Amino acid sequence: MQMRLEELVIDSRDPRALAAWWAEALGWELHPEGDDEVYVRQAADADGVYPFPELAFCTLEHPEAGREGIHLDLNSSSPEDQQATVERLLAQGATRADVGQAPDAPFVVLADPEGNNLCVLDPRPEYAHLGTLAGYTLAAHDAQALKELWQVATGWAVTRDEPDHVILTPPDGGPPVEIITRPTMATSTAKLRSHFDVRAVDGTPQEDVVERLLALGATRADIGQDADDPLISWVVLEDPEGNELCVLATQG
Repeated sequence: MQMRLEELVIDSRDPRALAAWWAEALGWELHPEGDDEVYVRQAADADGVYPFPELAFCTLEHPEAGREGIHLDLNSSSPEDQQATVERLLAQGATRADVGQAPDAPFVVLADPEGNNLCVLDPRPEYAHLGTLAGYTLAAHDAQALKELWQVATGWAVTRDEPDHVILTPPDGGPPVEIITRPTMATSTAKLRSHFDVRAVDGTPQEDVVERLLALGATRADIGQDADDPLISWVVLEDPEGNELCVLATQG
C-alpha cells in the first residue's frame, strides 16, 4: 500500500485572503480553485509537477470554534533570519501568541490573521536543507499511541522514535510531520481547525486503506458530511485522539 500525504486542509472564514497570506509567508504559489477553495503550493519541478503535500484553504463559517491540533513550523537560517521572519509576518498581519511556551523558548509563536498558530523556529541543523517550511507539528496526549497509524496513513518513515516525540519524514526528505506529546493539552471533542488528507497512489482500494487504518485504532467520523452525496468521494476518520483525517479516492 503506497500512500501519499496529499494536503493539509485549513478551515477559514476567507479562504482566498488567508491563502494569499500563507503564500506570501512561505514564498509559495497561490492557486485559486474558486472563492471557497484555494490552494497554496510549492513551486513545480522541472517537469511541471507540484510536490505534495500542499495547503488547501476551505470555507467554514466559524473556524475559530475548532481546536488547534496541527500547526506549521517556519524555518530560519540564523538568529537574524528568525527575527527578520517574525518582523515580516507581524507586518503582514500576524500577531504574537501565547500557548504556554516558556519565556526563554528559542522559537517564536505567532498567529495568522484568522488565529491559526504557527512557530518561527530558531536555526536548527536538522532543518538546514529545507526551505521556508520546517514541518507540520501534531500535538498529542501520547505521541507513541499515534505513531503507527500516522506512519501507515502517510507512508512516511519513522526517523525519530522517542516516548514523547515522533518524526515522520517523507521519501524526498522534505518537511516532516512531528508528533509531540503535550502533557498539559486540554481534552476536546471539537473539530480540528486543520486536518490531513491522504490517499493511496498504487491502486489499493480506498476501503482497504480505511480498513487498515481502522485496525490501527482509527474510527469513522461524522463532521456533517452527506454520505449519500455522490460528490463526496472521501472517507472521514479520526485517530485514537480524535484528530480527523480524510482518506481520498485512490489513484493508480
